[in-house]
Amino acid sequence: MMQNKLKPGKLLNDLGVLNESGYHTEHVKTYNRNAINAPKIRIKEWDYFYCQGPDFGLALTIADNGYLGLLSVSYIDFKTKHYVTKSHIIPMSLGKLNLPETPMLGRIDIHKKNTRFTFDYNGNSRHLYVKFPKFQNNLPIEIDVYLTEEPKESMVIVVPFKEKPTQFYYNQKIPGFKVNGQIIINNAVKRFDAKSLGLLDWGRGVWPYKNQWFWSMAQGYQNGKHIAFNLGYGFGDNSTATENMIFYDGKAHKTNDITFHIKEDDKGNKRYLEPWQFTSSDQRIELTMTPLIDRKDMISVGVLQSKQHQVFGLFNGQIVLDNNKTIIIKDMMGFAEDIQNKW
Repeated sequence: MMQNKLKPGKLLNDLGVLNESGYHTEHVKTYNRNAINAPKIRIKEWDYFYCQGPDFGLALTIADNGYLGLLSVSYIDFKTKHYVTKSHIIPMSLGKLNLPETPMLGRIDIHKKNTRFTFDYNGNSRHLYVKFPKFQNNLPIEIDVYLTEEPKESMVIVVPFKEKPTQFYYNQKIPGFKVNGQIIINNAVKRFDAKSLGLLDWGRGVWPYKNQWFWSMAQGYQNGKHIAFNLGYGFGDNSTATENMIFYDGKAHKTNDITFHIKEDDKGNKRYLEPWQFTSSDQRIELTMTPLIDRKDMISVGVLQSKQHQVFGLFNGQIVLDNNKTIIIKDMMGFAEDIQNKW
């Protein structure tokens, strides 16, 4: 499969159609919300952070999905296999959350009903501050975290949709941030340590009403080297590039198509808490995830629906770099998800 490497320039032409689709390892396309040729109600924008601590995970989302805005916090305890997700919904946000047009700089600061979300990017670090009332046991959660040492290389992809030429998805996923800071939950302090790592998932686009995607990400240290991978498929036209990448010691390695193998029962229901298999068409990825927790969520607001299974677990297997070097993966924490949306 030939994959197109993006050239610097504007994301959209004067008709609101992609100038090109493909991938890169840096943010090279200029996104301009005013250049989009679609109603505000169809535009989807989000900044999603996942921070992995010594025995817990933290996911934070600010999303402006046209019909509604979403402020969401998930805390996942890997020891007790327990999670809490709470969200604040903002009806008909329609771009009013003013999410930045670049993932490199900007500030989002939202206060709603004693809930505060602040994502501040100053070019050197990313400060995430969240206070969410009545999060667990009627007590608030307070998050004060910094992401630093941003890797130079990341996964950047521009994907068209076959339904309409003005539909697209522009996405950058950056694994490998160093994380420091703390979470106050249940009146207890949870601190990130020297091996804690963070991820930014920055997405902008115009999506069809009905879609499904599969996404997996894991990161950690193996033999003293930082390793991460980003795997995904299921939405849009991937004929010019996939979003599948391996990161080894700060360097990105591009791979081809991936398939998630999820076991099913006799009635075709997926058995999310049984081991998942991951295989690539170029045979460079052979992984198994042993699940610990299925973070399930169901959002239904009018015509909008989202069925989410984000499964956290331990990855084992092997990945092959561009130079044909094989890297063994042993008990690396990560997640894989199956998301179905009508939005």
